[in-house]
Amino acid sequence: MAGGGGDGGGGGRDSLPRRAWKQYLLQLQLHPLRTKMITAGCLAGVSDSVAQKLSGYQTIGKRRLLLKMMLGFAYGGPFGHFMHKLLDYLFKGKKDTKNVAKKVLLEQITSSPWNNLLFLFYYGYVVEKRPFKEVKARVRKQYPSVQLSAWMFWPIIGWINHQYVPLQFRVIVHSFVACCWGIFLNLRARATSLKQS
Repeated sequence: MAGGGGDGGGGGRDSLPRRAWKQYLLQLQLHPLRTKMITAGCLAGVSDSVAQKLSGYQTIGKRRLLLKMMLGFAYGGPFGHFMHKLLDYLFKGKKDTKNVAKKVLLEQITSSPWNNLLFLFYYGYVVEKRPFKEVKARVRKQYPSVQLSAWMFWPIIGWINHQYVPLQFRVIVHSFVACCWGIFLNLRARATSLKQS
């Protein structure tokens, strides 16, 4: 009998991406919160790296990158994990149109305004190290348009997430889309900073 690769099956070995995905799914099952925290942190890092390059930075600012990753890891992952669990608990996991609409509405009037407000303050005060008074004035000016933009975009993502995505993957889908949203917010905040300088 010719030597099979020890994979226990009739085919070849799994590719590296397939093995990595299987390992990721295993970690998601065994350690869901930790896996979502790491995923959110990594995606926040990707988001910020892309935003920095699109903003014209020649080199990636490591301090800024780490601070953004820390926000994703320490806040984004855990917040999303518990928020989605809470929403599923409140609506008993129902996916009919009426309950999905209620979940999306509740998410958009609670966590969306809070997350955008937190991001704008965090970016100005912690990442850019601007005086609190200046950050507060900037947030007051930027927040309404950022939140209106969010309300035009995120309800669609929320609907898809609550209607079609299994609970264990919702934070990951949300984090991936938030990666793109983060690029948008970074570029918007950077444009405002350049105008003020």
